[in-house]
Amino acid sequence: MLNTLNLRKFLLFWGDVACLYLSLLITVFLSYGGGFDSRFFYLHVLPFSILYFCWLTIFYIFGFYDLKIIRVGTLFYNKIVWAMLTGLGLGIVFFYLIPFFGITPKTNLILDVLIFGILLLAWRKLFYLLFSYRFSSRVAIIGEGALGQELTKEIMARPYLGYKLITLNTNQDLLPQIQSQDNKIDILIIPNELTSNSWLVKNLYQSLPARINFMNWARAYEMICEKIPVSFVTQTWFLENLKEGEKEFYDKTKQILDVILAGILLIATLPFWLFIALAIKIGDGGPVLYRQERIGKDGKPFFLFKFRSMKVGAEEKTGPVWAKEEDPRVTGIGKWLRRLHLDELPQMINVFKQEISLVGPRPERPEFVEKLEKEIPHYHIRHLIKPGFSGWAQIKFRYGRSVMDSQEKFQYDLYYLKNRSLILDLGILLKTFRLFFRK
Repeated sequence: MLNTLNLRKFLLFWGDVACLYLSLLITVFLSYGGGFDSRFFYLHVLPFSILYFCWLTIFYIFGFYDLKIIRVGTLFYNKIVWAMLTGLGLGIVFFYLIPFFGITPKTNLILDVLIFGILLLAWRKLFYLLFSYRFSSRVAIIGEGALGQELTKEIMARPYLGYKLITLNTNQDLLPQIQSQDNKIDILIIPNELTSNSWLVKNLYQSLPARINFMNWARAYEMICEKIPVSFVTQTWFLENLKEGEKEFYDKTKQILDVILAGILLIATLPFWLFIALAIKIGDGGPVLYRQERIGKDGKPFFLFKFRSMKVGAEEKTGPVWAKEEDPRVTGIGKWLRRLHLDELPQMINVFKQEISLVGPRPERPEFVEKLEKEIPHYHIRHLIKPGFSGWAQIKFRYGRSVMDSQEKFQYDLYYLKNRSLILDLGILLKTFRLFFRK
């Protein structure tokens, strides 16, 4: 199942690359009166390749490689329009403000964007038709427990993944059912724990000649939903899956990259700091920065820096409470800062102090941590690593406003704890930019 999903994303990406260079080929052909001269084409290849790399990064930020939007519809049309306009603007800046390549292809750039847009729509439509219908995988789930039913719902809620659910009768021999012309099972998802010498185990063992892929509920759920349910994990699961001893090189490299990238982000955003500070002062005359105690790595407390977005003394009477969607404690300028996530910028100070990383679980307040550790099993495990400015849970789920929200986000934190890598961190940072584009 994992290989199938990765293969589809791989094909989707390289199909886009093929469309980019085909659009360039057609553009050069049309620009020279329907004739083709290889010299003009090669003159365009290098600068447009650099531009295409930037475009592909923009596509990733806009979520073009999330399989849930491969179907060409209103959501995709909206995304592609904004992505192509962003790409066009980037191309204009690239060719006219950095004229190192000896070409300023105004007409060719616009023509290339239009042709690529048409090719991209056609390719995405073809991709959806192929993998939603012709090359769909046939999946059967063994077991009738609550977790099996939950997994069934999750698969049915994601038709874009191309999995067709097949029902099998576990009271009968599985092998003939799997091999029947009507079923032709590709993947069999089985319970996490099977009782030795049970009828089901013997039945599954006799199904080995079918040469299908077996996967347990937990692994399948992780691949499909990109989170790990708390109900699936035990102390043994942590011992088997959290290989912290193998993360030394990753941790050291990430620490260096945190400082470098935080420095770049600080320099790039410093001009905004003065305007934000002035706006806050003009708003109510209160302090510009706000310090709030949070829990960091190994459960150690630290003070997180933010631009103040709430009224002075907002919690003097109520004490710490969950933030609300329309929080009356937020100031007028604070609403805009939160909406654009600009109130988070001073956290780069915490990154420099090595209290947080650019990517990691959200740092929570000690009052909430105490409550959540009582309500959510294994919640303290998230403190094995540094909290983050952004994180897997932050980009996959809304802002936490309750214990239930925190449990949902913790399931994404578990996924990150198990699978964290520099590649995953880069993807999270790029997708964090999507929040700014969305606003």
